[in-house]
Amino acid sequence: MIEVFGRTEAGEEVARVTLEGGGLTANVMTWGAVLQDLRLEGHGPALVLGLERFEDYPAHSPYFGALAGRCANRIGGAAFELDGQRYDVDPNFLGKHLLHGGRAGCGKRNWVLDGADRNSARLTLRMPDGEMGFPGNLDVAMTVRLLDGGVLDFEIEAVTDAPTLCNFAHHSYFNLDGGATILDHDLQIDADGFLAVDAELIPTGAVAPVEGTAFDFRAGQAVRRGSDTGLLDHNFCLSREATALRRVARLSSAQSGVAMDIRTTEAGLQVYDGAKLAVVPDGLDGRRMEAHAGIALEPQCWPDASNHADFPQAVLRPGETYRQHSQFVFTKGA
Repeated sequence: MIEVFGRTEAGEEVARVTLEGGGLTANVMTWGAVLQDLRLEGHGPALVLGLERFEDYPAHSPYFGALAGRCANRIGGAAFELDGQRYDVDPNFLGKHLLHGGRAGCGKRNWVLDGADRNSARLTLRMPDGEMGFPGNLDVAMTVRLLDGGVLDFEIEAVTDAPTLCNFAHHSYFNLDGGATILDHDLQIDADGFLAVDAELIPTGAVAPVEGTAFDFRAGQAVRRGSDTGLLDHNFCLSREATALRRVARLSSAQSGVAMDIRTTEAGLQVYDGAKLAVVPDGLDGRRMEAHAGIALEPQCWPDASNHADFPQAVLRPGETYRQHSQFVFTKGA
């Protein structure tokens, strides 16, 4: 089903598509390529944080369900060099760094609905040369599918006409039991290291071992263990390059019996525990969305890669195609 969900300030029509398949029901809207709602058969509460009205998204949403880019996460100093040329990009984070592509990144743009059926939708967007300071016209397509076995599937492709940065991340905040916080959810991540960051959450360049730290999620532990450090908003280093699709993490709630496996081709997984959430109005199902109401688990390239030569890089050149494949797989125990 396709419906008009609202209109932007510029008068653009925002469409919302309802998808069904694999025991899941999802609502996807064209603004921000946002996953606005997600439900699992046999489980009442929404699996993601979201808002009931479109008008509340531009005003209040901290990237709920959006596709972040053209360069997700942070770029320190809101500047980078590419092929010997410096580019200054939008300093929309603390007035000095770039976050999620800038104030008009793709998570805050109205995409084109390029096709939909019962269990899939394809959305496209052109990001013009110079937008937010990035070089090159970038054409991106996102296909979302609901597949057998409770699989929420994202395939993202992009091409450019000039060398540019390209790094996309799906940015849902997950809550698997409908409770006030996700601190008692169990999180497991297949990562031996994470990126150390400074006081402004910009990577220092060091890959820190998880062993002996509160960020050792290799065997699984409560989210609150990492959150007790003050803030869990770090990239976990899955690999040194993009790979074939593989399982990298698992989130689960003992209270509801719902679990979610994450599979991705990406080299990193940004984990944000929602510590700074304080969203008005209430969300889906009347849920209060305060600190730790949901956790963002975002497959992507390592952040600030353009300023660290030894990180996996997020450069896309003419003639190449950026491809990301990520899946969120839901199950419910007895």
